[in-house]
Amino acid sequence: MTAITNPPSQIVYPSSDGEPVAETYDHLYVLLTTLEVLRQYLKGQRATVLANQFFYYAQGFPKLRVAPDVMVIFDVEPGGRDNYKLWEEGQVPRVIFEMTSRGTKDQDTGFKKGLYEQLEVQEYWLFDPKGEWLEGQLQGYQLQNGTYVPMAEHRSAALKLRLEIEGNLLAFYREDTGEKLLLPDELAETLKAETQRRIEAEQRAEQERQRAEQERQRAEELQTLLERYQAQFGELTEE
Repeated sequence: MTAITNPPSQIVYPSSDGEPVAETYDHLYVLLTTLEVLRQYLKGQRATVLANQFFYYAQGFPKLRVAPDVMVIFDVEPGGRDNYKLWEEGQVPRVIFEMTSRGTKDQDTGFKKGLYEQLEVQEYWLFDPKGEWLEGQLQGYQLQNGTYVPMAEHRSAALKLRLEIEGNLLAFYREDTGEKLLLPDELAETLKAETQRRIEAEQRAEQERQRAEQERQRAEELQTLLERYQAQFGELTEE
């Protein structure tokens, strides 16, 4: 049987290299929660959020790739991709997050930072969920005149969100309303609480309806009784 091979001219851009998604559970969890929170936040917009997927930035060179932990791309079709090819999509990620550690810090602060700067990624965020090496656990860089400048505040102009550290997770707050973007667990608890409040409100409304119905019935009974007495009193006066 003749083996089927790709034509020499066809370049393959893999979607996986078999490596683990993250070093530790903490790194994986903050990656996944950040992905889901931002995905929900940008729902309905022409944007996508991808996590730990290959970002190919040079057509014809499949080895020139990087896998950001989380990247936010605007002005592209929403939804997932197996990988992200810059020349097909036409948009550089606007924001990139790396969940950094002692093992990845040299790559995150060296090669990746330089690459993202060269590609003109507007914001670059480093978050150290375990607090192993990064001062303050969270650092943000903003592109100014082609160079990354450290942010004085944890505010994302690109996302219109304020970032805070909550334990080993990132929390996001809307700049316009101050409202927190809920994590999946928090969202589930909020929905559960809202459902319980709605059930209790419906029960109170039903109790009020029943009381009102009882009051109406008592009023009708009193009215009937009054009419009976009036009729009897009228008969006595006629006699």
